[in-house]
Amino acid sequence: MSGAFESGARKGEVATGTTIMAVAFEGGVVLGADSRVSTGTYIANRVSDKVAALHDSIYMCRSGSAADTQAISDYVRYFLASHATEINRPPTVKTAATLARKLCYENKDALMAGVIVGGYDPIEGGSVYVIPLGGTLMKMPFAIGGSGSTYIYGAVDANYKPNMTKEECQEFVKKSIAHAMARDGSSGGIIRLVTVDATGTTRDYIPGDQLPYGP
Repeated sequence: MSGAFESGARKGEVATGTTIMAVAFEGGVVLGADSRVSTGTYIANRVSDKVAALHDSIYMCRSGSAADTQAISDYVRYFLASHATEINRPPTVKTAATLARKLCYENKDALMAGVIVGGYDPIEGGSVYVIPLGGTLMKMPFAIGGSGSTYIYGAVDANYKPNMTKEECQEFVKKSIAHAMARDGSSGGIIRLVTVDATGTTRDYIPGDQLPYGP
């Protein structure tokens, strides 16, 4: 049936949606994502976890095809574990991002995957790497991705400040993702938040009825 509800996707293509974000601070990083997995106009999962652990202090925010990004995170997790065993120390965030970039770039015609890799290591401290569709790898002070990100570019550019504290980064990520969820029909559910620094990893979530929409 065509008409008002036609998505504009090619025949056989399924529309997807997400909002993911990561911000580095002095000594760590804050990553966040919504939890809605959509298959066109059908919500397949309301409370999925789009922030996947790659190693003890390294995480990946996933957007695009759930199957593709789960496969990428599984491969990177396996390779990182082998690498850490070989060098007898934890891997760096840059190594994890480079592995993800290799998989995304060399299979770019077969995958629909845009990911953000972030975490803490003793060499770079907190760092964020973004790998959009196509497999480019860029180190950024903060990164956003997914369909919801198009609604909040102006907001994050206006509200981002260098050298924010951990608490300021957490509020920045919460509020930015909440605004994207309010405007993007393919983003929703709850906000999952992961904070990584030298002391370890903290996971948190914000229920859908407690989202910080306001200024």
